[in-house]
Amino acid sequence: MSTIDIPDEHDDIDGIGVIDIRSGDRSTPFEHRVEPVSKTTKAIKFLESAGVQISPAAVRRIAFGAVEPGLLEGARLERHRVETGWLSVITYRAYTLLLSPAIENDRLLDEAHYAADPDTSDHQRVLSMPTAHDTDATLVYADAMDDLLAAIDRASKGVRKNNPQEVGRRIVERPLTAVPVTFLNPGRHPDDDLSLVDGNSRWASCTADIKVPSSSIRPTNAKDPDSLLPSHLMRLPLAERRDLVREIVKNAHRDINAATGTSRAACAKRDQAARLLNAMTVPVQVIVGYTDDNPTMGMGRFPVAVRSLLMRMNVGVKSFDPSSKNSVTAEEIVTALFDAGELGDNAQAVRDVLLGRADVTDAMKSLGLNSAFRDLRFTYVVQQLTRKEPRLNAVMAAKLDKRRLQVTHRSGPIVELGLRSYSSLPKEKLAPVRTALDTGCLWQALADHEWSVENIDNDQAVDDLLERADNGDVPARLLLGVIAMVTLVTSGYLLAPGGSAEQIVGNIKVMRAGVGTVIKTVLDTKEGRQVLADAIKRIRANLRPRWWADGRLVEQDGWKGSDFNAHLRLAANHGFAPEGYQNDPTATELEDKALTAFQMSLTAAGADLDDLIALRKMNGTTTELSWTVVEPSFKQLSFMGNDLARIAEGEPR
Repeated sequence: MSTIDIPDEHDDIDGIGVIDIRSGDRSTPFEHRVEPVSKTTKAIKFLESAGVQISPAAVRRIAFGAVEPGLLEGARLERHRVETGWLSVITYRAYTLLLSPAIENDRLLDEAHYAADPDTSDHQRVLSMPTAHDTDATLVYADAMDDLLAAIDRASKGVRKNNPQEVGRRIVERPLTAVPVTFLNPGRHPDDDLSLVDGNSRWASCTADIKVPSSSIRPTNAKDPDSLLPSHLMRLPLAERRDLVREIVKNAHRDINAATGTSRAACAKRDQAARLLNAMTVPVQVIVGYTDDNPTMGMGRFPVAVRSLLMRMNVGVKSFDPSSKNSVTAEEIVTALFDAGELGDNAQAVRDVLLGRADVTDAMKSLGLNSAFRDLRFTYVVQQLTRKEPRLNAVMAAKLDKRRLQVTHRSGPIVELGLRSYSSLPKEKLAPVRTALDTGCLWQALADHEWSVENIDNDQAVDDLLERADNGDVPARLLLGVIAMVTLVTSGYLLAPGGSAEQIVGNIKVMRAGVGTVIKTVLDTKEGRQVLADAIKRIRANLRPRWWADGRLVEQDGWKGSDFNAHLRLAANHGFAPEGYQNDPTATELEDKALTAFQMSLTAAGADLDDLIALRKMNGTTTELSWTVVEPSFKQLSFMGNDLARIAEGEPR
């Protein structure tokens, strides 16, 4: 019986041929044959003596997975530079099914469900991050094998759907990157594998049309034959997994030879078998060693080194979405801060709370915070990643690839870590939340002042915080503002600028800045602080926030989130005047707004320059810009500096 299911295809008029993948003599007709195991012996001995820093089991997986194991003899180890040191890799062509996709695909990190969210169920949760092996260039996973298999299947299905690749008509030519992994709780499964760091979409597309060929590797609860998933393969011992490859290749050639004639059915059968054979092999580079710039670190930073490859690799067919890229960067920042000792005396708890991958109940408790309140954890993320410490800022700037760190640069990683407390929300509800926060959820005072997160988990605590904020306590005011912002945005009462906000409030101009700027502006008024504090208490109790009218807080019948958003943005522009709002601000207000607009434009221009420098770096551009191109910019900057100096005080000495 064939191991593949043949659909009725009619789109390949010219037919698809099996591509010759041999590197040697091509004088004889090509038929793909899986080499016998005896052909791997010399390759194994060579690799073990070549200075690789991996286990004998990992060496055996490399040799067993090679299409031409003889080419591994004498293979040269290449060195790749990463942020923390050097990775050693070996490149060869491998059988697709002897590799496994990433345990969790970082492309999907922004869609994963995190333990920091109280509503995340056990079977959906993202896994703990892998750790380093003591001596080998290997990632170590401590989760239960059933959880690992469920996660890897979810990730594979996700990229198969979201990022399909064209494979089968041609062979895969862009290399995949893999790393040895080991499992601490394998149960009855093999305790090691070769897991992809890059190329998961290509792997998933290569296997998309392969059906589970044997009941022996299909889960006992499977009702119907399913497409081949990583969990099917990872249940097999290495030798049986290789035998499965041999079976599929052999049957595909048999289908080609049996489907003679020119009928549509015969052509479709040959084409499908040829597609399968062309997708059965992929070029791969496997990481087999690591040397840290700091010898005392040993293999400790190996997971960081492997992770640092991601951003450079995913610039081809489909780069990471900004949200998933920010999520990876955020985890790199937290890990680097932890390794550098920048997370304080209770560093492990701080790290666990920031990452949100494991249950944060005990960690939050050790920090004096109630883990049942999602907004408190989000606020803690904001506070930790806006601290003023020079070393912390240097680490963040390096990870974000910025010459100087500005408050806007911190926003992306903060949003992605903070939203892990809300990861179980449906996509349609989470999307506008992320959009609102991405418009700008920070303001400069958060980075200019020292402030801390207190356990504001009841109405009395909110009232006490409001009283201190009203009395000029800047840290209390910042804490009140951040909790209110998180609460309002995640509940849909503070939205991204846009839409018909002016129409809602009688065609009066509203503030269309980011949510952080709106909160900052409202926070500077007594009425605004009252509204924000009341909103925290009301929304936590599943009640609609009240609005300031007639000198007091009043419930507004029929108001939706867009109504509250419009009025808050109106108040940010014109205040909480009881007589009604004026379209014409005073001369002083106009000057203040003009200065704010000018300063915001400088921040945006600085970010644009950083982006230009980063783009040149990524493209490897070393030629200097001609003076004629940049002269207008230099002159404009000079004129602006002189003009600003004329209306500003001199710099204090």
